[in-house]
Amino acid sequence: MKLKPLTITILTFCVAAFSGMKAASAASFSVIADGLYNAGGLSFSPDGSLYVTEAGIGGSGACVPPASGQGDSLCYGTSGAVTKIENGKTERILTGLPSLALPDGTGAAGPRDIKFDTKGKPYVLIGYGADPTFRDRNLGDTDLGKIIAADFNTNSWTSVGDLANYELANNPDGGDVGSNPLGFAIDGDKLVAVDAGANNLLSVNTDGSNLQSIVAFPQDILTNPVFPPSGTPSNEPAQVPSQGEEVRSPQFATQAVPSSVAKGPDGAYYVSQFTGFPFPEGGAKIYRVGTDGTSTVFADGFTQLTDLEFDTEGNLYALQYANQSAWKGDFDGSVIKMAADGTRTTLLSGNGLESPSALTIGADGAVYVTNRGDRPGFGQVIRIEDTKSIPEPDSTFGVLAIAALGVGWLHKKRATKPPINGAVALK
Repeated sequence: MKLKPLTITILTFCVAAFSGMKAASAASFSVIADGLYNAGGLSFSPDGSLYVTEAGIGGSGACVPPASGQGDSLCYGTSGAVTKIENGKTERILTGLPSLALPDGTGAAGPRDIKFDTKGKPYVLIGYGADPTFRDRNLGDTDLGKIIAADFNTNSWTSVGDLANYELANNPDGGDVGSNPLGFAIDGDKLVAVDAGANNLLSVNTDGSNLQSIVAFPQDILTNPVFPPSGTPSNEPAQVPSQGEEVRSPQFATQAVPSSVAKGPDGAYYVSQFTGFPFPEGGAKIYRVGTDGTSTVFADGFTQLTDLEFDTEGNLYALQYANQSAWKGDFDGSVIKMAADGTRTTLLSGNGLESPSALTIGADGAVYVTNRGDRPGFGQVIRIEDTKSIPEPDSTFGVLAIAALGVGWLHKKRATKPPINGAVALK
């Protein structure tokens, strides 16, 4: 059976702890926003304000089957939002956006990333997380699986590119049809996005023209992968061995699942990999896609990456969703800084960083991260205040230098009451 990766609708990046790596000192952080519902991407506007997407909690509308066709359905609502963070206060500045989630509000697809062009115009990427065949048929006319241009003043938006429909019509990787756009970057008049379900990198002009695939990422072949033990709880039962099931083949094909893209100082695109089931520890890579569309491995040895960001000095920051395979139930994540010479520094690992989903670098040089991005009502935006950590020169992970630079597993959480402070009920 070919297993599908789209059980992960909220991705975050952190780096796994492996032998040979030196322990990093724990950085401190402050919480600047909380009570968020499936928090995703975050970005500063040109005027310095910080915005974060909330994928919402779905709703009581029509439903679509999950990516594998097994497990609970994902049901539609308009609980997605974009939230502005300013002076310690949060305000939902764009509401009524499409949202798709499991019955308990987890595993949400909806507003997943936000970026601003040089003139301050906001664009928002809306995830999907299922077979696009069912989107229009079951849900009608929605903006799931699209990039939209937003107008905060009128609480309105227009569609720019339909990534889910592109997958349905073209299926660039030739595998199972599925779409779950997760992250994008703005490069001049182009929007460059990754589709974790379609396993490809796409671009579309900001006027909606010339939507095309840049490159499709191949499957990985794992040798003697570690699978969850039989009986492990999962919304995707086909991914968990049955009692008494024979040992699987020593080689196992898994999909790439690209999760974010950033443009590097050398003009190339850098793409993070979450990896598909069984989410091998140390199995995630960062790809470099050159101007000719050729993809190469830039760095490897990560676990379940969800975001990348370059700072003004050319350092690359990678965010790891969990330091272990997510099915193990430990969601301590990490923020890793990679210098141009390949040196890796762990800025924060665990110590309150849990299932993070995205990061950005502020004008103040601080790292801002969406924390607990998979927990509706408990999501946070944090600011890492002490980024002086211990380098890890003994890392056994391969890093390829750039000459020009001289960088689902959908799990259910225990139901708990949302916090009183900062929590806002969604539609």
